[in-house]
Amino acid sequence: MDSVVSDATAVSESAVDAPAVAGIPAQPQAGPYEPEPDTEDGAQDWQLDHTRAPIATKIVVAGGFGVGKTTFVRAVSEITPLQTEALMTRASEETDDLTSTPDKLTTTVAMDFGRITLDNDLVLYVFGTPGQERFWFMWDDLVRGAIGAIVLADTRRLTDCFPALDYFESCGLPYIVAVNHFEGTERFDPDDVREALTVSSDVPVVIMDARKRYSVVETLLSTVAHALEATPE
Repeated sequence: MDSVVSDATAVSESAVDAPAVAGIPAQPQAGPYEPEPDTEDGAQDWQLDHTRAPIATKIVVAGGFGVGKTTFVRAVSEITPLQTEALMTRASEETDDLTSTPDKLTTTVAMDFGRITLDNDLVLYVFGTPGQERFWFMWDDLVRGAIGAIVLADTRRLTDCFPALDYFESCGLPYIVAVNHFEGTERFDPDDVREALTVSSDVPVVIMDARKRYSVVETLLSTVAHALEATPE
């Protein structure tokens, strides 16, 4: 019995290297294990190269109630954005002014979150803040670790973005002003908006459309460039 087992073991061990014996084809010699390369469709180069790590940065989008922060994040995110939208009820009628946004049915109660890859090694995480004053306590947590901020403004109610301007001025976070141009509203020159908001000349002011991806991307690029210029280290 032992000799039979020994013979069978010897045959199985030698079959890898031996040529065909008694009609059994030779087996190829096994080499060291090599993992198969990733072949995920649509993946970025840095996602497939495990020796590289992308530079992840954080941008915060703030502004008044109903100015377009959720639309901004949704338009540019390459992933399904995280949204904390809640239906508006009669309980908020005395708190939320819907004069300029009568069709608005929901509101952000915590944050919006999206991600966009601007280059092979640059990933932006975009956080939208809640606009109502009763949710401002979230801002301190949302801006932690951010390299810059975008203050969205609506020319029909510029005063709504003053709290965001004051906040970023006080905490020293580089920011730009992005005027979200709504249909049917008058288009103003960036310098006129700057003067109305009394922001310094070194703060970029851009006119954009939060519904259009290319416009949002340009705004994000302006923010990154300004942040690098303001804090090059």
